[in-house]
Amino acid sequence: MFYDEVKVSLKAGDGGDGCFSFRRAKYEPKGGPDGGNGGRGGSVILVGDTNVADLTDYHFRPILKAKNGETGRGSDQHGARGDNLVIKIPVGTVIIDRETEEVVAEILEHEEEALLLEGGEGGKGNMQFKSSTNRAPREFTLGKPGGAGEFLFVIKTIADVGLVGFPNAGKSTLLNTLTNAHPKMASYPFTTLFPTVGILEYAELYERITLADIPGLIEGASENKGLGHRFLKHIERCKVLVVMVDLQGTDNRDPLGDYRILLNELKLYMPKLLKKPMLLAANKLDEPDAEANLKKLKAKIKKHKVIGTSCLTEDGLEDLKSAIYDLVMDERKASAEEEE
Repeated sequence: MFYDEVKVSLKAGDGGDGCFSFRRAKYEPKGGPDGGNGGRGGSVILVGDTNVADLTDYHFRPILKAKNGETGRGSDQHGARGDNLVIKIPVGTVIIDRETEEVVAEILEHEEEALLLEGGEGGKGNMQFKSSTNRAPREFTLGKPGGAGEFLFVIKTIADVGLVGFPNAGKSTLLNTLTNAHPKMASYPFTTLFPTVGILEYAELYERITLADIPGLIEGASENKGLGHRFLKHIERCKVLVVMVDLQGTDNRDPLGDYRILLNELKLYMPKLLKKPMLLAANKLDEPDAEANLKKLKAKIKKHKVIGTSCLTEDGLEDLKSAIYDLVMDERKASAEEEE
């Protein structure tokens, strides 16, 4: 089972208490304060890791706590700091505070770190209160509690290109043909139950582009029908969208109607998705009615480039790869210019 959304309860470590102690030595009859400070509690730190595929670990272990700081001790000994709780999560994960429903952190890069909850400060031992006017202080402080909260971890896939289409449009087959990914394929709806990311190699150009197979949408997905929002959220960070339709019109479907429905679902879910660079892959060109439907699509659709493809005969795949490359490179260049 692939878990791309989990609820977790997290707690940073509490600070250790300061120590109340007086030195007693054979040749120091008057002694003096020697209570050490408590150690700071461990913090909760998030770390992006490309080797972590999903959130399964936290689905089965949703309550996590960092170590408390040690209490101070006599003989001027400070308590040790509590170990941090380091949580490794997939790149592309958003962390939402369940109480306020606000996004509190996003992990977008490998080894990127975010301090989610800070450990409590350690208390002061009585040696810290010694002064010229207070030679035998009897004061000390307790450690402060560490931060705590209820959070929602949500993976939003990061890929250059998102493949969008109805179930059985051929997205998984295309990803398998173009990249090193091997998604599950079968002739029934919702074969793919989670996004699969593959790498499209352009060896002669020394470039690599990541493609994500976004599991099949249905009409009403924006209203969370089918597997709705669970799939749509993975499209948000893709630079380019490739909308795929079945040219044969399997199950009495209309390729043009499918295209319009898909765009409408994207618009209803998040209008800005339609501003992303987009092209239409009209798949199953090897089927009997495909050529006629392809001509109809090209005549009706002017906003997006329409490319006929067949994963069986590999017709049109080179044109599709070239078009994807051009759009992604343009987006990368635009992003680099914005950062400068």
